[in-house]
Amino acid sequence: MKIQKVTDGAFAEYGKVLEGYSFGALLKEMEHTPLPKDVIYEPSVEELESLPVALELQNRAFGGIPIQMGYCNGDNVKLNAVEYHRSSEMVIAVTDIILLLGQQQDIQEDLTYDTARIDAFLVPAGTGVELYATTLHYAPCTAQAGGFRSVVVLPKGTNTTLTFARGSQGEDTLITAKNKWLIAHPEASIPGAVKGLIGKNISVA
Repeated sequence: MKIQKVTDGAFAEYGKVLEGYSFGALLKEMEHTPLPKDVIYEPSVEELESLPVALELQNRAFGGIPIQMGYCNGDNVKLNAVEYHRSSEMVIAVTDIILLLGQQQDIQEDLTYDTARIDAFLVPAGTGVELYATTLHYAPCTAQAGGFRSVVVLPKGTNTTLTFARGSQGEDTLITAKNKWLIAHPEASIPGAVKGLIGKNISVA
C-alpha cells in the first residue's frame, strides 16, 4: 500500500504534527526500554512521566488534565485491529514508525469496518503527532530493520483494566479497557475482542 508522510495534507483528517516540543531527553530515556520481537505496551512509565516534557504535554496538549506516558515497542507489520478513545492520543516516534489509520465515522451499524479504508503514514524518528479521538489506530508498524520504539501519551487511566462489566449490545461490546473501544481482525486472535474488521489484515511488509 502507499505510505504517505505525516506532513502530507491527507494526514489532516487524522491528526496533526506536534510543534514546539523538545523531545531529546524523552528519546534518550526510551533507549533503555525493551525492544521485543512481538509488541509490548506499557501505559504508564514513571521514568518517562518524570521528565519535564511530560508536564508540558499535560498542560499544552491535554489542557492540564492528568496524563499517563508510556511506550509501545516491538516488531510488527500488520494492522490486526483498530481502536479509538474519547480523547486524542499523542504518539512520539523514537524510531521511524508507520501508523495505519482510519476514521471512526466509517464503522458500520453492525460494528464492522472495511480495512480497505485504512491509510498508512510514516512518522520519522523524533516526530510527535496528535491522533484525534475519532482516529482509528493500533500498534505502530516497523519502518526499519530491528523493530520500533514509540511513546504513547493519553489521559490517565486509559487502556487500563476495566472495573465494570461492559455492555452486551452495540458499541458497548467494543469496550476492552478503560477509554478503549476495539475492533479486531479475525486473524489476530485478540481475546475478548469483537472480530469486526473485514477485508485483508493489512501488512506493510
